[in-house]
Amino acid sequence: MGIIQSIKEEIRIIRARDPAIHSSMEVFLYPSFKVMMHYRIAHRLYEKGHFFWARWISQRAVRKTGIEIHPGARIGKGLFIDHGNGVIIGETTVIGDNVTLYQGVTLGGTGKEHGKRHPTIGNNVMISAGAKVLGSFTIGDNSKIGAGSVVLGEVPPCSTVVGVPGRVVKRCNVALPQESMNQTDLPDPVREDILNLWKENTEMANRIIALERRLDEMMRSARKNVGDLQMERREDTDEGGGRIEKSYAG
Repeated sequence: MGIIQSIKEEIRIIRARDPAIHSSMEVFLYPSFKVMMHYRIAHRLYEKGHFFWARWISQRAVRKTGIEIHPGARIGKGLFIDHGNGVIIGETTVIGDNVTLYQGVTLGGTGKEHGKRHPTIGNNVMISAGAKVLGSFTIGDNSKIGAGSVVLGEVPPCSTVVGVPGRVVKRCNVALPQESMNQTDLPDPVREDILNLWKENTEMANRIIALERRLDEMMRSARKNVGDLQMERREDTDEGGGRIEKSYAG
C-alpha cells in the first residue's frame, strides 16, 4: 500500500471510530495517525535489517505521540489507537485487522526469553483503557478486554474479559467491538461474587433462625414433658403415702 493509500485508509478508520472528529484534516493531528505513519516506515526498515534506523524512527514517534510501537511488531489493517498516550506494543506482537486500543494499553512480554514472547491479537478486538496483555498467547477474534484488566492467558473468540487477573465473563456477543466502541457496559464479576455471597449468607441466616425456632420448640416441649412426669410422680407419691397412713390407722 502506497503512502497516499495509507493516509486515506487512516482517515477512513479514524472518522469511522471517533465521534469527536469533525473534518478529515483533523486526522493529521491525531497521535494514532502520526504513530502509524512512523510505524509503517520503521517496520519496512526493520524487515530489511536496518534495525538502528527502524528504532530511530520509532523513538521519534514515541516522543511525538507517547505511543511506543516496536518496529518488529506485525500489525494488520484498520488499527485505531484512541488518545493513545502510554500505549506499548512489543517486538513480537501480532495484531489482526480492525483492532482498537485505548490509552495505557500494554501488549507486553513476561520475561527475558527470546522468540515469540508477546501476545497475538485477533481480528475485531477492542482493548480498553489501561488493560495489560502479557505473554505469548492469543486473544480470539471479536473479543473485548475491559478497562484495567490484566490478561495472562488465552482468550477464546467472541469473549469479554474483565478483572485482575482477567477472566472470561461473557461469550459470543453478537455486536462487533469496533461497531459499538463500548468500554463501560461490561459484566462485573466482583460485584456478582459479592451478590452471590450475600445471597448465600442470607439463606444460611434464615436456616439458622429456623433451626433456633425448632430448638426452642423442642426445649419447651421437653420442659413440658419433664413437668408432666414430675407431676405424675408427685401424684403417685401422694397416693402411696395415703395408703400407708390407712394401713397404720387400721
